[in-house]
Amino acid sequence: MDSKVKLYLERAENELRLAKAVFNLSQKENIKTELGANPEDTFYSAVISHCYYSIFYSAKAILFTIKINTKSPEIHKRTFIAFKEKFIDTGVLDRELLLIYNDLIVKADELLEIFKDEKWKRGHFTYHTIAQANIEPAKQSINNCIKFLTNIKAVTEK
Repeated sequence: MDSKVKLYLERAENELRLAKAVFNLSQKENIKTELGANPEDTFYSAVISHCYYSIFYSAKAILFTIKINTKSPEIHKRTFIAFKEKFIDTGVLDRELLLIYNDLIVKADELLEIFKDEKWKRGHFTYHTIAQANIEPAKQSINNCIKFLTNIKAVTEK
């Protein structure tokens, strides 16, 4: 396996591990207290963000297997489009992976202000929804991230 592919997969795995750790932190009052956080604090938006980055790095890894290295500006958009064109539209990977990727882009957009044209959603989820309400999207993001990364690893390790 190419060292760049391996590096992107390691980054993807690290982001997934961090997402799981942050999810657990949001659930455990004793750890929050130990770390100086308020017992009622949750960090589900960060879980979604780290899951997104895991998927992003997974996509970068598989693109690099065919010598595509997306770069700035608009690296996230270019990576998504290249992933779709080279692996989904061609039938190499199941369309469900594109839906997972797109779902996390939307969630990241809503929660982390990535795209400016989603102002209402961003405002609603970031400022008008209590943090605990984001637990279900965070759980779903972790499950989707695991599925996405597992599939990408299976293809890249062939």
